[in-house]
Amino acid sequence: MENTLGLEIIEVVEQAAIASSRWMGKGEKNIADQVAVEAMRERMNKIYMRGRIVIGEGERDDAPMLYIGEEVGICTREDAKNYCNPDELIEIDIAVDPCEGTNLVAYGQNGSMAVLAIAEKGGLFAAPDFYMKKLAAPPVARGHVDINKSATQNLKILSECLSRSIEELVVVVMDRPRHKELIQEIRQAGARVRLISDGDVSAAISCAFSGTNIHALMGIGAAPEGVISAAALRCLGGHFQGQLIYDPDVVKTGLIGESRESNIARLNGMGITDPDKVYNADELASGKTVLFAACGITPGTLMEGVRFFKGGARTQSLVISSQSQTARFVDTIHMFEEPKQLQLR
Repeated sequence: MENTLGLEIIEVVEQAAIASSRWMGKGEKNIADQVAVEAMRERMNKIYMRGRIVIGEGERDDAPMLYIGEEVGICTREDAKNYCNPDELIEIDIAVDPCEGTNLVAYGQNGSMAVLAIAEKGGLFAAPDFYMKKLAAPPVARGHVDINKSATQNLKILSECLSRSIEELVVVVMDRPRHKELIQEIRQAGARVRLISDGDVSAAISCAFSGTNIHALMGIGAAPEGVISAAALRCLGGHFQGQLIYDPDVVKTGLIGESRESNIARLNGMGITDPDKVYNADELASGKTVLFAACGITPGTLMEGVRFFKGGARTQSLVISSQSQTARFVDTIHMFEEPKQLQLR
């Protein structure tokens, strides 16, 4: 899968990032998201694959967004037999966030990117559009920290795993009212807190890379983005755990259904009989082969944002593979105009 789709998925996130970045700083988060979706769909539909969106921008009736259940790729078209043999191609599940951090793009802030994860059919957890309690940490802490432990306990464990004092640790937390007590506990334990307004996928992935000065992600964020983060961290050997949050009183901001009871009923209808189950990265991204790709829209910890120049743009992307066990940073020049003939003087 990596050999046939590796370059293709890089181009998918690159096109989404370029489209969205044209709206950077214009205060139009919905448009920044919409153009990213359209660019991502257009590029995916040029790939020789049979793809299905399992995490996207909404349910089927919300088209033209990349809706859950939508089929993408040349080999899903009605005339697919004219282009390929659909029966010979592996079916692929795809999780997308064409503009992760729409507010960041709208207001010209750092940390937004276009992201996707793919695996064989059934290889990605089809997370409902709920919230998720998350814990991400470096590979050395995998299996040692635990989402069921307190932040103080996990910081002590992380300190031992990294051979650092707690005072040297940096924990990323979403700046939300629901995290007031968590932030206070982290600070009282002695660690430093980096508050972010949006974009916790980048923060989770950064935990797995040395030199980012991010050592953990804690708190509650969107569940679909949790699956995408888990896919990347599984490939990188990092620690990730997620637990669905279905009680609106816990979230405090945003709507996740009418009530706790109705949300539990919805989960049961999706086959999730244990709503309090803690999932690890291998369960959220269980495919034999998992690929993750991201492209910076605005500058971030791991990647530069899109930079335009006369006649083109420059992007920086990241593709991570469980198959080859690699994380590749890709620097690309996109030429929108035909390059002029070189003249030697």
